[in-house]
Formats: sequence, C-alpha cells, structure tokens
Amino acid sequence: MRLMLAAFAAFAAFALSSTVAMSQVPALNSDGLGWTEEIEGKQALDWARAENTRSLAVLQGDARYADFRQKALDILTAKDRIPPAGFAADGSLRGFWQDADHVRGLWRTTTMASYRTAAPQWRTLIDLDALSKAENANWVWKGTDCLQPDGKRCLVYLSDGGKDAVTIREFDVAAGGFVKDGFVSPSSKQNVEWETADALLIGRDWGPGTLTASGYSMIIKRWKRGQPLDQAIEVFRGKPEDVSVQPIVLRDNRGVAQASIILRGVSFFESEFYLLGAAAPVKLPLPLRSSLKGLIDGQMVFSLEQDWPEQNLKSGDLAAYDLAALKAAPASAKPTLILRPTARQSVEGTAISHGKLAVSLYDNVRGALRVYSHGPGGWTFQTPALPADSSVDLVSASDDDDRLLVSVTGYLAPTTLWLVDGASLKAEAIKALPPRFDASTHVVEQFEATSKDGTRIPYFVVRPKGVKYDGSAPTLLYAYGGFQISMTPAYSGAMGKLWLERGGTYVVANIRGGGEFGPNWHEAALKADRQKAYDDFFAVSEDLIARKITSPRRLGIMGGSNGGLLMGVALTQRPDLYNAIVVQVPLFDMLRYTQIGAGASWAGEYGDPAIPAERAVIERYSPLQNLKAGQKYPEVFIETSTKDDRVHPSHARKAGARLKALGYPYFYYENIDGGHAGAANLNETAMRYALEYVYLSRKLMD
Repeated sequence: MRLMLAAFAAFAAFALSSTVAMSQVPALNSDGLGWTEEIEGKQALDWARAENTRSLAVLQGDARYADFRQKALDILTAKDRIPPAGFAADGSLRGFWQDADHVRGLWRTTTMASYRTAAPQWRTLIDLDALSKAENANWVWKGTDCLQPDGKRCLVYLSDGGKDAVTIREFDVAAGGFVKDGFVSPSSKQNVEWETADALLIGRDWGPGTLTASGYSMIIKRWKRGQPLDQAIEVFRGKPEDVSVQPIVLRDNRGVAQASIILRGVSFFESEFYLLGAAAPVKLPLPLRSSLKGLIDGQMVFSLEQDWPEQNLKSGDLAAYDLAALKAAPASAKPTLILRPTARQSVEGTAISHGKLAVSLYDNVRGALRVYSHGPGGWTFQTPALPADSSVDLVSASDDDDRLLVSVTGYLAPTTLWLVDGASLKAEAIKALPPRFDASTHVVEQFEATSKDGTRIPYFVVRPKGVKYDGSAPTLLYAYGGFQISMTPAYSGAMGKLWLERGGTYVVANIRGGGEFGPNWHEAALKADRQKAYDDFFAVSEDLIARKITSPRRLGIMGGSNGGLLMGVALTQRPDLYNAIVVQVPLFDMLRYTQIGAGASWAGEYGDPAIPAERAVIERYSPLQNLKAGQKYPEVFIETSTKDDRVHPSHARKAGARLKALGYPYFYYENIDGGHAGAANLNETAMRYALEYVYLSRKLMD
C-alpha cells in the first residue's frame, strides 16, 4: 500500500538553545513534584494506584457505569463494523482488526472481490493475541511497511503496552511468518524505510550521543541484509540541536525507488531535505516549512506551510518539482503549482495511485475529493460525486491502477467506504457502518462565534431537534487547536450512544491552532499568540451560552494532549464557564514540558521556557503554575497512561497532586498501559468511555 507521505516533522524534536541559561527552566524538585517525573517510580505508581482506587470507587460505583461500559464495548467490538483495509502492492487488501475475540487484534488479508461481499474471507497473517501469549509480551499493533513492488516482505511495528517506541521485525506475507534471520530492530523510537529488498535506511537510538534532545533519531544508517545492526553504515548525521532525522524513499508507479532523501528537522515545523547519492548529500531547494507528499509521473509533490515569493508560491499551496530536473540542477529547477486553496479551504490529505494524485480538500470544514492528472499541459483535476456536507478522507490508493478507497462520514451519518475509480471517476459505496445510535432525534448546525480580536470562529452543534433555548441542554464541547490538526465532522458510535441518544448536545469548535483553514490558521496561534486559541475557545463557549443552547451549569468540555492543555487553561482562566472538564493525557506543566517526555519537540508550537521572552508568555497560561487557592473550580476528571512516552504522565500527576494540595475535589485515572492513546486494547477503551460519560452525566445531566 502506497499512501502519500505525511508531514514528516510531526514527530520531530526541538532542542534547547545552548546560548540560553538553563536556570530559566525550573529544577526537577523546585515545585516539590519531581517524584511525578519518575515514570514507574514507586512513589508515583503508589500515588496513581491510590488515586485510581479512590476515583474508580465513585465512577464505577455509579449505577450507569456497567451499562455504559457494555454499550461502548458492544460498539467497539461489533463484528458488523467496516473492516479496516487498504490496497497492498500485490493487489490484495490488508488491514488490522480487533473484536471481542481478538482484543489485541489480527493483521489479515483478502481480495477486493471478497471484501466487497457481506462476509469477506480473510487470511490471518498475524494473530497479535496469540503472539503476545506465546512471547509473554504486551504487544500493541503499530502498523506495517511493505516493500514494493510486490508487497511480499513487510516490516511489522510492535509496541510494548502502547509506547511510541517500537520493535521492528521482517515478515514474509506468502509464508505467513516472520523471516528467519531477517531484519529485526529492537525497541526504540525509530524511523525505517526500505531502500532495496536487501537494504534499509534506519534512524534509531545507536547509543549515547546519537539522539536529539527529545529522544528522536539524529543519525541515519544504511543497514544491509545479514549485517549486524551495530555494523550498519552511517549515511547522514544531524545535530543534537536539530529535531529528528528521518529517511524518505520516493518510488515511481512501478514501485521502483527513484530517490533516497533525508529529512532533517530543525524545529517541529521546519525541515531541510537532502538527496542521497554517491557523493555527499545534496540539499534540496525547498523552504523550511514544507512537506513532501510523494512521487507521481516523475513529479515530486510537496505542500507549503509558508509563503515562497521567490517561486510565486504561497502558504497552503500544493506544488511539484520535476524530479529529474531537480537531481540534475537543484538550484535552477522550477516548481509548478498544483492547487492553491482559498482563505477558507485547506488540503487535508493526499494520496497517489498508479497515475493520479488524489486530494482531500475542505471548504469551511466540509470535505470534497479532487483527482489530479499530470500531462504536457500541466495539472488538471476532476471531482468525483460524493456526499456533500461531510468529511471526505482518503484511506488508501492502489499502486496497480487508479482505484481509491475513500471514507465519508458526518456527526450523524455513519461512515461509508467508497471505491472511487480515479480514471473514470465512478464512485461506488461498498461498505457502510450500521447506525450505532438513534440519530433521528438530533440535527447538525454550524455557527460562528467572534473571538476577542474579531476573528470569526466556526463551530458545529449536534443538538436535539426539540432543544429548548433556555440554557438547560447538557452540552459537551470538544476542541484541539494545535499542530495544524483539523477537527472535521466524524461519526462516533460510543459518543452518540452514551451522550446524544440520552438527550445530550455535542459541540466541536474549530479554533485557531488547528488546520481547518490551512497553515495560516495554525500560524495564528503559535508561540506568543497562543492565547488566541484559548480566546477562541472561550468565545465559542460564551456564544453557546448567549444563544441559550446551554449554560455554565450544563456546559462541559473535553480535550486530549494539546487539547488537554486547553482544558487546563480553561480550568484556570475561565472556570466560571464550565461545570465539567475532562482532561485527557494532558500537557499541564508548561514551564518544564521541554524537559519531560517528548516535550522538547514541541517548542516550535509553544515556545521555549528556557528563553526569557517566550517563558513570559508560557507562564501566563501554564495550568500548573496558575492553579490557585480560593477559586470556584469545577470538579475535573484527569486521565493519563503510565506508558505514554509522548506526553509524560507527570503532567496529569502534577495536576492531580496540586489540586489535592490546594484542597479541590477531582477525579483521576491512570491506565498502566495504553500509550498516548490512553488505552492499549478495546476493553480499556470501553472502560475509558464509560468513565468519561458517567462523569459527564453526573455533572451535566443529574
């Protein structure tokens, strides 16, 4: 399966400037909470287990809990879900499946003809439950990378308990087993690309001094088959103050490698690209804020997250270089424009089939599909007919022809999987998720709030048709607002069953910091402008109250990761607006965030607390430092995972410990497994849903 390359800086790391005095960063124990930073330290785990016992006694003791958990589990494990699948290089379909009988999951394969039937015939490639039992391991699936052009050999990524760190093993699809004496790379946060059938480009922990400040790869090596890992040959070395360094291999429509490229992340959002060859790596003439998307018809497609006036390109553009011209004379090669979104549009995804470039384009947070062709006259596109006013997202693209799998969904519309022929533009719905809740009682509306600086902030409201505009509707507001991640309409069976079907209203705010309107929407809330994202969120909250859709008594909010930080800011800046706050796997101590977990990687988003001017901004909103005595805080629910090696569990632990010290009531749950997703399997996910909606029901419906 060949999907388009993502924004490669997404897991990059940002090192602290060596010119700034480290005294600007709070010392480990300066707040008396240093013990929380020992991930599996005795004091930290004893505290977490005690908090779990206290909180679970209340939430699981609620009469609704068992019913909520069972309903969530039934939805999560239902056998009539759309089975996940994507095109493999050999023309088959492959996907990962979990259900009640396979909680950890199955990696399996089928044909398109069989997949189109009501009961596809699958061949299991890996039974993760059986593998975990046989190896006495806590394996969590993290995906595969299969070698083109035939897809017979794959690199399988397995995580211990859900961590970002993975073990990589080579698997033979035809034989149905791991390759004896094949490629095996022990657990690490690592990036790997097939260069040939017998050579990998790999970045990982090679020993002391080989990682960036955030614990990501700094050195790329070429690892040949049969060669011990420690004898792999270095081909590129970044710098400790870089982000991560990652390999990229561009392949043509026959699956043949045409270029080996190194991405050197110099900040979370800034990257340099180097072409590997017989001589020294050659730097490609791309702006720092750009992302490679793949290769089609000899054209190297990329997106821009900044203006490039020298080439008459703008932030948000999708463009391409002729790869041959770029290789021959990098300095004189000229890119061509493929697509320029308007101010209210954004490119949400791209995929390359055998000869087409598919683009998921959103207009005012509503999706559509464009299929581009490259020819002598340049780039042209056509638009297949798909449902309007929905999310339209690319799932997979075929290497053998121009077929695409496209997911279409909405807040009240169950997900439908469409097979689109990129050549004929014929679109056919081949799978549909059965309804998981009664959507007939609700409607979807889109409104706009006016933020503090006058910016219009759109938001979706999913409400009961007969809602009384008297402020009495129990309302859950969700937002993220960071890292250019868009909150587009999506169907959630569990949310619908446990919240909407019971009369709740659900709201999603498209605040700045996200990518709903392209890179500029994200840029507007970076670093010194971070407060704008929070002001947007408060504006939406106030607009809901002004419209009398809800009231502070009935308004609850939820967010995770960067959204968890948003929840902490809402708690400390505007507790008057909310009666319930679900704080999921949050950032919370922003004065030490660069020192724990993968936090140093996000200084491009938030700023660096080691730099005085940036610290001054951060400390004004950092939730931990702004928790105070004598406030009317709502009783919050904080969730984290011990094995989250992205956002350190210390953030959530510190939030709970500080609230406790100040005498505030709160709920806390720390899953021992789960990684950054907060759950390692479907049972744990069902439990998390049940806990959250019991808490929200107690606060907003009772």
